[in-house]
Amino acid sequence: MRNLRFALKQEGHSRRDMFEILTRYAFPLAHSLPLFAFLNEEKFNVDGWTVYDPVEEYRRQGLPNHHWRITFINKCYELCDTYPALLVVPYRASDDDLRRVATFRSRNRIPVLSWIHPENKTVIVRCSQPLVGMSGKRNKDDEKYLDVIRETNRQISKLTIYDARPSVNAVANKATGGGYESDDAYHNAELFFLDIHNIHVMRESLKKVKDIVYPNVEESHWLSSLESTHWLEHIKLVLTGAIQVADKVSSGKSSVLVHCSDGWDRTAQLTSLAMLMLDSFYRSIEGFEILIQKEWISFGHKFASRIGHGDKNHTDADRSPIFLQFIDCVWQMSKQFPTAFEFNERLLIMILDHLYSCRFGTFLFNCESARERQKVTERTVSLWSLINSSKETFKNPFYTKEINRVLYPVASMRHLELWVNYYIRWNPRIKQQQPNPVEQRYMELLALRDEYIKRLEELQLANSAKLSDPPTSPSSPSQMMPHVQTHF
Repeated sequence: MRNLRFALKQEGHSRRDMFEILTRYAFPLAHSLPLFAFLNEEKFNVDGWTVYDPVEEYRRQGLPNHHWRITFINKCYELCDTYPALLVVPYRASDDDLRRVATFRSRNRIPVLSWIHPENKTVIVRCSQPLVGMSGKRNKDDEKYLDVIRETNRQISKLTIYDARPSVNAVANKATGGGYESDDAYHNAELFFLDIHNIHVMRESLKKVKDIVYPNVEESHWLSSLESTHWLEHIKLVLTGAIQVADKVSSGKSSVLVHCSDGWDRTAQLTSLAMLMLDSFYRSIEGFEILIQKEWISFGHKFASRIGHGDKNHTDADRSPIFLQFIDCVWQMSKQFPTAFEFNERLLIMILDHLYSCRFGTFLFNCESARERQKVTERTVSLWSLINSSKETFKNPFYTKEINRVLYPVASMRHLELWVNYYIRWNPRIKQQQPNPVEQRYMELLALRDEYIKRLEELQLANSAKLSDPPTSPSSPSQMMPHVQTHF
């Protein structure tokens, strides 16, 4: 968080020209210019667009199986224009069933599988709110569909539904045609509200954080100022909700359905964090990239609206730091479990920097269908190309791979802290922290290893050349005879 200022000599007449040029390229969409990602021609030795293959990722999870199938009903984005082309749905639900269910879910975002437990086969399913409205409408197809999801796991009798919203907000949404799953309609489901506030509350909270960290940090009232932002309280609520989802799936052996209003903000936070806690694969560098690509980018988090890429309308009510909040939660987890993640803090900061930079195409546009129309994978470079070309920079030297370990972070205010290296790194009055000596030594050892590998390759090359040289032929047969010394 920082403000950039440019100083120009008074006698010059270039200030207005400079201002117009900066405005033009800072907000290209307002001037009918392309985003920089479409002009960036960087070359990397790794193609980041190949990192995520949905079929391969679902196959890694053991899908399809006799309970779940892969469908291409949304191949042309006709069922739901903000969902990916490939979806995993209950085997017993036909494509016609899916079309009927879509009419009763906000934005047609039907319940689909995000993750399946490798042992107990419970699942995390995501969707949007049901369109109940003030009259309390019901939809037999939707009720039956949720029952089919419940029956894929016969270990318990009820499907657990986590509504990310405060209950008051969920009730209020009935006035605009939304709502939640009532006990009367969904007899075989349990509903819990997680009290996570909406995008507008989160936006105002981050503004308050910015005010206390830049340009001045008021030492005498620091703790009370931080508390007044409520930022860590929101982090706590998001983490608490994700822990409940993960625990219900792992320990409670219950399948879980997660939604908020439209299923692309708080829902993505909860499903991705729960999957990060449950599945150690997502705690690797490649796995974390796949998690973001799948749960956020593919499933339609509105990056263009929430970030405002290339748009000068700073007062846009759609802007909100939802993805930043997710990354902050990941950082909090990495602090509590320093050996559980293959990646370090640098990777998280790099992702956030390029969330805003428009240097890469990874976070552009609101959904997969929009990216397809704009040919993003053909016309831009992926952020994962940059990261995977220099993986060593982003590796955690303390990482220990533990395949079956489930992480349960402590979501208590006593254990949460402001991410100083991100939020306050540009404050000119705060001295930048020296690199972690262990990490610095790790990087030195990596450089030393590379040097030894290079020398070894040179020696092997030289030895191969020596061995390939033909031996010198002897000039006479006697030269081939060994010299024998006798005493007579």
